[in-house]
Amino acid sequence: MNRRDLFAAAAGATLLPVLAAPARAGTVSGDTAPTGSLEVVAEFYGPGPSGIAVTPDNRIFIGFPRHAENHSKATLAELKGDVLVPYPDAALSLPSSAAPDRRLISIHGMTTDSQGRLWAIDDGKIVGRPIAPGAAKVVGIDPATDRLIASVVLKPPAMRPDSHMNDLRVDLTHGARGTAYVADSSFGTSPALVVVDIATGRQRRVLADHPSVQAEKGFLTVLEGRPLRYDPEHPTFPIGGVDSITLSPDSALLYYSPLTSRRLYSIPTALLSNFDATEEQLAAGVTDHGEKVMTDGLATDAQGRIYLTASEHDAIMRWIPDGTIEVVVRDPRIVWPDGIFATRTHVYCTLGQWNRLAGFNGGRDLRQPPYLLVRTPITPPIREDQT
Repeated sequence: MNRRDLFAAAAGATLLPVLAAPARAGTVSGDTAPTGSLEVVAEFYGPGPSGIAVTPDNRIFIGFPRHAENHSKATLAELKGDVLVPYPDAALSLPSSAAPDRRLISIHGMTTDSQGRLWAIDDGKIVGRPIAPGAAKVVGIDPATDRLIASVVLKPPAMRPDSHMNDLRVDLTHGARGTAYVADSSFGTSPALVVVDIATGRQRRVLADHPSVQAEKGFLTVLEGRPLRYDPEHPTFPIGGVDSITLSPDSALLYYSPLTSRRLYSIPTALLSNFDATEEQLAAGVTDHGEKVMTDGLATDAQGRIYLTASEHDAIMRWIPDGTIEVVVRDPRIVWPDGIFATRTHVYCTLGQWNRLAGFNGGRDLRQPPYLLVRTPITPPIREDQT
């Protein structure tokens, strides 16, 4: 009698054949299955895209920054069919010998204001070089005329040598010509919000010491199956302080979040735009809305729902004001979703694959062009009377 028979006899049990039933496949994680509808709007084989903005008449604008790759293509372009056209013209958008304050250097975050005008943050950074005076600026363009309506150079002390002017939103309810709120996520470890009065150029750096703008110490993420720990001295994934930023539909609140964090914060714009408000008053006005997912971009729809780029989950999600989070779309092609923009009918997002840059992967560039601009429908679409 063999050992298996001995154990069975001792237990008085009846042996069943090991393969009595047909073999079955193992269970499969639901995370492997795409959810929602993803449409590829454009494929890019040149530099990686970042900022995205769509006007009310569906003109699409994309930013191609130079802080990670010193490319010779347009840093701001309009997508016309399947062609990228330098915007507002080649002289401003392509590299040239013009002074840094007279051209676009490195367009990053983008948005539109409540009048449908285009705004962009020029982070002023070319990889491997210090930021030149005049290079970092808030830029406004009227798509109706394709002409500049504003170019506000960011200066010390609002601007720092290690600043990474990452994204912006423009509030037309405060200031004679509006107020811009800029997320300086920092190329170093000194993030802050920067407030700019567009009419006067007055600007200041705020909440620099507040926990709501800081990268979270000990932060752990999992990207493409790799557990990665926050290390500002030897980063293995894109890191930084306050980065994601968006306004409520009525511009009464500015929502924001550090890149290296999973928390969502807000502050009233009436307070933030007040240049007489003290740091203590600003800090007291910050609301912690609790945990969300790690995000590189936020966008608000007309119903006040906030769309979240969710790099850890290959997804775009949505935060509801009651704190609920929904999955809008999940797809393996969503590799490091970056810039995001919500229209009445769709959410647009650029996929720059920034976590695959050589600097995060032992000198190996793991990006795989084409880079994508995608969109997913808002279901049901937002009615005209809700915008």
